Amino acid sequence: MDDYCLLGNPVEHSRSPWIHARFADLTGQPVRYGRRLVPLDGFIEAVRGFAAEGGRGCNVTVPFKFEAASLASALSERARLAEASNTLHFTTDGIHADNTDGAGLVQDIRVNAGFAIEGHDVLLIGAGGASAGVLGPLLQAGARRVTVANRTVDKAHAIIDRHAALAAQCGAVVDACALDAVVSAYDIVVNGTASSLAGAGVPVAASVLKPGALAVDMMYGPAAAGFMDWARAHGATARDGLGMLVEQAAESFLIWRGVRPPSAQVLGELRKLVDG
Repeated sequence: MDDYCLLGNPVEHSRSPWIHARFADLTGQPVRYGRRLVPLDGFIEAVRGFAAEGGRGCNVTVPFKFEAASLASALSERARLAEASNTLHFTTDGIHADNTDGAGLVQDIRVNAGFAIEGHDVLLIGAGGASAGVLGPLLQAGARRVTVANRTVDKAHAIIDRHAALAAQCGAVVDACALDAVVSAYDIVVNGTASSLAGAGVPVAASVLKPGALAVDMMYGPAAAGFMDWARAHGATARDGLGMLVEQAAESFLIWRGVRPPSAQVLGELRKLVDG
């Protein structure tokens, strides 16, 4: 069996081991996937330790995505733009970093939710590793405008500055503002902050939602309930991050194994488990 795992803090809530076990079963790949709680000051040691034990790769969740990118010996273009990584692949020539979050979000919005991104305006709440990973793919998917709103505006500007050339290439507008300074309404609102996980309130006003908007929280299960209730109460279509989780995992599995698993089937099965 080839070993992979999720590294993060916290990790006990994660469904990633179940997802990858199903991918392995359905594709016949000899994959074993676990999860490891990493001390906040121990990420580098955890990665190197897992590799030394014979691990083949790992997924990375909060709060280590920026650190994961800086640790790698080679970065994909999407990880380089994000300066964040959620997927590490251990090879004979070092640690390769990629970022599959954006591909997972775009696939879930377009295919699973059936909502078009092309020509629409997107509000991305937060400027952490999760948001950094999805900005590029949202632009490449044809978003007309993406606004990054964050409590610390300088962090939002840093992300959009890195993506300025890509935005121009895609014919899109990217801008940044403070959470309390969002004045436009958007077709798609994506919550990439940890506010849901912490049980905090929604960090933006309901005026950011256009009629018929899609509101996506990158969290899922009980952690996403507050954001989804808020979205529904203001007339939006609410979606949690379960689909994004499965789709980004499928992209990671493809990187590691060279096989794309049946993500739609696994998402359907997982949705039944989570929703009871």
